Amino acid sequence: MTHHQHVRTMIQGKAGVLQGLYQAGEQGKPAVVVCHPHPLYGGTMRNKVVYWLARCFEDMGCSVLRFNFRGVEQSEGAWDEGKGESDDVISALDYLAEKHPQSELWLAGFSFGTYAGLLAAHRDSRVQQMFTIAPAVNLWSFDFMRDETRPLTVISGTSDEIVPFEQVQAWINTMPSHVKFHAIDGAGHFFPDHMDTMLHAIQQDISL
Repeated sequence: MTHHQHVRTMIQGKAGVLQGLYQAGEQGKPAVVVCHPHPLYGGTMRNKVVYWLARCFEDMGCSVLRFNFRGVEQSEGAWDEGKGESDDVISALDYLAEKHPQSELWLAGFSFGTYAGLLAAHRDSRVQQMFTIAPAVNLWSFDFMRDETRPLTVISGTSDEIVPFEQVQAWINTMPSHVKFHAIDGAGHFFPDHMDTMLHAIQQDISL
């Protein structure tokens, strides 16, 4: 079991410094940026799903960085409708790439964090694998992902009260066939009773 020793860090972003929590992993293992849900609805890097998502990768020996988008807690700047937040993700990727130049860069996001994260990955070819939990396809267009060739895991609860499962499924139907889709029966948006099932779905799609 990995010892969880998170280091508080500040990352230089385009809108100012960004507050983060970083844990170094095993040499050569992937380095993962984890993106939190909507800042205007209380989303921070301390969100429960984000915490367990980060811990899942930490337990596998990955280096992990979760951070607060601009304007959240100690991060400078202000809400920017997702575009600026995708710049924040690239700044987080820069931080991990500098610390772990020999590691693959992965990206994971929850809810709004999937939009900002995937938008950044679409612009940044350094990202080699992506994991999206409850992607907010009802609030933002994810059409930019339709020609994606890199590994992508999508997880959605069939009883999601914020992002209708049917809309996620409809989006998946427009995506390339290599995308791995896990529908978790009965799970709500925050996976209150299905967290272990959600994390197991992630583990299934990872070979280290």
